[in-house]
Amino acid sequence: MKILTRIDTAIARFEGWLVILFLTLMVSLTFIQVLLRNLFIYAHAGWANDLMGRFDWAEPFVRLLVLWVSFLGASLVTGENKHIKIDLLTHLIPVSWLPLREGLLSLAGTVVSALMIRASLFYIRTEMTFGGNLFLGLPTWIAQGILPVGFSLICFRFLLRGVDSALTVFRRATR
Repeated sequence: MKILTRIDTAIARFEGWLVILFLTLMVSLTFIQVLLRNLFIYAHAGWANDLMGRFDWAEPFVRLLVLWVSFLGASLVTGENKHIKIDLLTHLIPVSWLPLREGLLSLAGTVVSALMIRASLFYIRTEMTFGGNLFLGLPTWIAQGILPVGFSLICFRFLLRGVDSALTVFRRATR
């Protein structure tokens, strides 16, 4: 289990750096677009409009980065057990049953994530067959690769939590 925890920590660190990089790119590209647009509109700088035409890929790229940041963030919060939960039983069941409940919820999250991995892989295969290009000649299926990757990371995090909960339940049962 310690090796899985180390792998999880390394992945989380890498995800955190990617989120920082992607957010920086999003803010920078959006700022440049706004600056160039305002220079053209208010300062009547024709060169700004010409330069804006060369940055026509920036807006779809920023939208793509939003998708990547969303999935990486979802994976990070799942790893920290701070994801959105519908939890009615926590206050009703005894405290000693909470690891069992956590294990069952993690199992459910793992199953749903695995189903989403399968669906996203089907979607990617369809995009490879029929899809077009997103920007700068980049095929849409490459850009949407975050779908199976993101769901795989989330599934891994749920699986880790489930194994940890199962070990906790097992240790308590053998006492």
